[in-house]
Amino acid sequence: MPRRARVFKREKFPEAKYNNATLAKLINKIMKRGKKSTAESIIYDALDIIEQRGAKSPVSVVEQAVRNATPLLEVKPRRVGGATYQVPIEVRPERGTSLALRWLLKSATTRAGKSMAEKLAAEFIDASNEQGATIKKRDDTHKMAEANRAFAHYRW
Repeated sequence: MPRRARVFKREKFPEAKYNNATLAKLINKIMKRGKKSTAESIIYDALDIIEQRGAKSPVSVVEQAVRNATPLLEVKPRRVGGATYQVPIEVRPERGTSLALRWLLKSATTRAGKSMAEKLAAEFIDASNEQGATIKKRDDTHKMAEANRAFAHYRW
């Protein structure tokens, strides 16, 4: 980041089928080696599986899963006088969403299942119901921040 000039955020376009910005971020996050059509097909297949399993709309399930997985606090190491303290800080909304998407994809990848679309669908459903590995990761992050609350005065 530059010290003087302001950084301007580029305009982010929503994805084509559902016109949703969160799904566009998710597609870009899952994409490997520039194969966007493959990433889109994985996400859309996962949304179809969610629609078959539940009654709610699949986009609202994904939105709820991301909302539930977003952390509010995290710890950041600060070096003070030769000692390193884990200082709890609040998470900015953009970083929280990015962490939630990263955790959802990581836990879906490690999940046992047949295809990536099925694993993603199962992880989205679990996260929207406040269950699963992603929610455990968020809770662990919050517990770490609570445990180190005594070092909050080192925040700057």
